[in-house]
Amino acid sequence: MAFFGGSTGVIYRQFSITLITSMVLSALVALIFTPALCVTLLKRSKSHDKGNTEEQKGFFGWFNRSFYKVSRSYENLVGKSFRLKWLYLILYAAIIGIMAVVFLRIPGSFLPEEDQGIMFTLVQLPAGATLDETQEVLDKVSDYYSTQEGDNIASVFTIAGFSFAGQGQNMGLAFVRLSDWADRPGEENTAQAVADRAMGYFFTQLNEAQVFAIVPPAITELGNASGFDLMIQDTGNLGHEGLLEARNMLLGMAAQNDKVAGVRPNGQEDAPQLKVNINQEQAAAYGLSLASINSVISTAWGSSYINDFVDRGRIKRVFVQGEPSSRTNPEDIAKWYVRNDVGEMISFDAFSSSEWQSGSPRLTRYNSLPSMNIQGSAAPGLSTGEAMSSMEAMMENLPEGVGYEWTGMSLEEQKSGAQAPMLYALSILVVFLCLAALYESWSIPFSVLLVIPLGVLGAVIFTWLRGFNNDIYLQVGLLTVVGLSAKNAILIIEFAKEHQEEGYSLREAVMTAARQRLRPIIMTSLAFGLGVVPLFIATGPGSGSQNAIGTSVLGGVVTATLLGIFFIPMFYIWVRSMFPYKYENNKPNDKDDDNSTPDPQNPTPSENYQPASFGDNTQ
Repeated sequence: MAFFGGSTGVIYRQFSITLITSMVLSALVALIFTPALCVTLLKRSKSHDKGNTEEQKGFFGWFNRSFYKVSRSYENLVGKSFRLKWLYLILYAAIIGIMAVVFLRIPGSFLPEEDQGIMFTLVQLPAGATLDETQEVLDKVSDYYSTQEGDNIASVFTIAGFSFAGQGQNMGLAFVRLSDWADRPGEENTAQAVADRAMGYFFTQLNEAQVFAIVPPAITELGNASGFDLMIQDTGNLGHEGLLEARNMLLGMAAQNDKVAGVRPNGQEDAPQLKVNINQEQAAAYGLSLASINSVISTAWGSSYINDFVDRGRIKRVFVQGEPSSRTNPEDIAKWYVRNDVGEMISFDAFSSSEWQSGSPRLTRYNSLPSMNIQGSAAPGLSTGEAMSSMEAMMENLPEGVGYEWTGMSLEEQKSGAQAPMLYALSILVVFLCLAALYESWSIPFSVLLVIPLGVLGAVIFTWLRGFNNDIYLQVGLLTVVGLSAKNAILIIEFAKEHQEEGYSLREAVMTAARQRLRPIIMTSLAFGLGVVPLFIATGPGSGSQNAIGTSVLGGVVTATLLGIFFIPMFYIWVRSMFPYKYENNKPNDKDDDNSTPDPQNPTPSENYQPASFGDNTQ
């Protein structure tokens, strides 16, 4: 996980480095400090032996006696299950099928939505609107938040003339700071819920402008709004008018689609522009240069920086600009003169004319192609992955010569989905190679890897039941579940392998190992499962990512434990049946009779078989 690139790799590295650091520290503690602590703290007691469990008093005595009975029943159940190999095979195939179906039904996404305590409101009036009209709309937006959402809103700050979509007199932006998370509990008071209600009000009540309430993405460096981010491109040289027509067609289809919401163009609309036509032949006849003409226009109708001066100890800049009365109307251009090469002043009327036209205030290119940006979000209850699929289907209906590409968080979502299979495969390969080195066998690791679907089943079911998406946190959770599932399998298989090497039959080795390792499996699973419960039930800031990873990991722990304690012994039986163990002392291979039952009083065929006891001590 630590070597993946892009924005997805940044998130992977945070988890991977944390896990690696904690595991290395845990290994050092286990190898260095734990033996010394065991010598210091643990004392030998006969109370854990079978014959003395009745002497224990209180809760611990009752627990030990109850657990002893459970472990004996579990051992007997494992022994009887060996006769049901085909039934277990059918159940295992069913588990894999259910896991695949549920996994495919989980909608895709990149990151869960996070309530960061802030939101934005974009305001765009028709082209040519004045700054005063924009401010009036912003005042109405501010009044709505103050009156309708008063308990959820801490403050509203508005700016006229600027927006994330561009700058202009018809553009506006409102920064909305929400109240503290503790003051607005419940799903109906989250940032997304407030934004949804605001969108409904603005759509029906503010007809003089387009107003969009948006929530910032979980990673602010990947855009200004959550949802999807689409770039439509002119791949067939259709021109500005053709691309604009295709964009309007797409917006019309999106308005009728119930899988997307708040679809909007992220940019300024075409506005009237005054074009000044310069007759270069006449200008040259008057002795004028194009540089002099451009200089007068830019200075008179815009501004030009001159120099700096010191005013009461502070350095200030000097700009020169035409008087408002001389640059208000199109005909005012005739009031301006240009000095020619002999010092004469030539009026603009002598060599220029003007006309009105419509054009875009800003031309956008994406990957060197003319493009337009469209943003939006999924309809309530749907994921961004479903919204993106719906937008792609609508793009197929646009004229030829119009293409599209995803950008921002949408592009990262696509990349993360494409990287996930390779990430899973690489992780499982690393686990397999480590197990092969541990067991010095190519066959035994398969009995460990077979347990992985049992943990993944719980992760995807819990995620699906809570309505979460298949996002990057589910991917991280699944990788964690792979390790947890393998851990449970290793606890049993390691002891079963050692017992076989000591001379136990395959059946005896598995039954003994299952009983001996039942307590450690339950203990470690409970410890880890309860440790992620706070993530599962988290609320407030950051709860989106915490709930996502906590849900997948907790679900994986539950099913990997409950199903694993029954399937892991059978996995070892399957593998050893196909690849029998050969004793170093030239004893014949195991050929267990599925109908045989180990007798504690007569431990043949293996003289090393130990009768079931309460303690977890090996021979």
